[in-house]
Amino acid sequence: MHIAIQGFEGSFHQVAARNYFGKQISIEACASFSELVRKVKQDEGVDAGLMAIENSIAGSILPNYSLLKNSGLHITGEVYLQINQHLMVLPGQTIEDIREVHSHPMALLQCMDFLEQYPNIKLVETEDTALSAKHVHQKKLKSTAAIAGKLAAEIFELDIIAPNIHTAKNNYTRFLAIAKNGVEPPEDANKSSVYFQTSNESGSLAKVLTKMASEGINLSKIQSFPIPAKEWHYYFHADMEFDSLGHFQKGLSKITPLTEHLTVLGIYKKGKTHS
Repeated sequence: MHIAIQGFEGSFHQVAARNYFGKQISIEACASFSELVRKVKQDEGVDAGLMAIENSIAGSILPNYSLLKNSGLHITGEVYLQINQHLMVLPGQTIEDIREVHSHPMALLQCMDFLEQYPNIKLVETEDTALSAKHVHQKKLKSTAAIAGKLAAEIFELDIIAPNIHTAKNNYTRFLAIAKNGVEPPEDANKSSVYFQTSNESGSLAKVLTKMASEGINLSKIQSFPIPAKEWHYYFHADMEFDSLGHFQKGLSKITPLTEHLTVLGIYKKGKTHS
C-alpha cells in the first residue's frame, strides 16, 4: 500500500503508519496536513492516509477536524503511538562533542529538562524531527545532534547516545486512518466518529448526549467548532465507543431527530497503543 503521511521519512507519522498498515508500505511524504488530505482525495496512486488528530499533552489538532469535515473522506481506523524522543549523532560522536542540537520546536520543548543540563549547547529549531536527523546524516554534521524517533536513527544510520530524553513519559499521539471510500464496518467495531449540529435552543446538546448515554454509548471525545456562516452556532465532532454495532445504530436513530446535518465519518475498531 502507498500511504500519505504528514512529515518526512523516519517521522512519527511513518512509525504509526507502519504499526497500522504494516511494515511493507511505501509512503507519500506531505509537507502539510492539507496536502495529505488532497493526496488521499485526488491521487490515484495513494491508497490511504494517516493523520495525527490529538496528543495526550498538547491536546487536539483543531485544524485537522475541519479538514476532515470538509474533505468528504472516511475514517477507517485509528492507532495510538507513544512519542519517544532520542538524541542521535553521527557514529563515533559523543555528548562532549555536541555544540548544536537540531529538532522541531515541540520536540526541543519536550526534552528541555535534559537539554538544560548542557547550557553550552545551542538549540536550533527546524521544521521536522526526522528531517533534522536526515540533515545530520546527509551533511555529515559533526558536533551536531538531532532529536527524533528511533526509526529516523535507523534509516539515517545515526547512533542514539541518549535515549528517551523527553520529560513526560505519558506522551501519546492518536492518528486516524483515512480513505477516499468508506469500508464496511468490521463485526467487532466498537468506535465511531460523527459530526452534527444542534439547534441553538437551551439544552439541545444535552438531549443528544442523554440519548446516547441511555443506549450505553460512551462519549470519549467531543469537540465544538463555530459555523462561519452563523454567528454563535456550532457543530460538534464526537467520538463514541460502544459494545455492539446494534447499540450504536439504535443510539444513532434516537439522536437523528434531535440533530441537523448528522454525518458518520467512520465506524471502526478502537486503536491499539504502540511504543
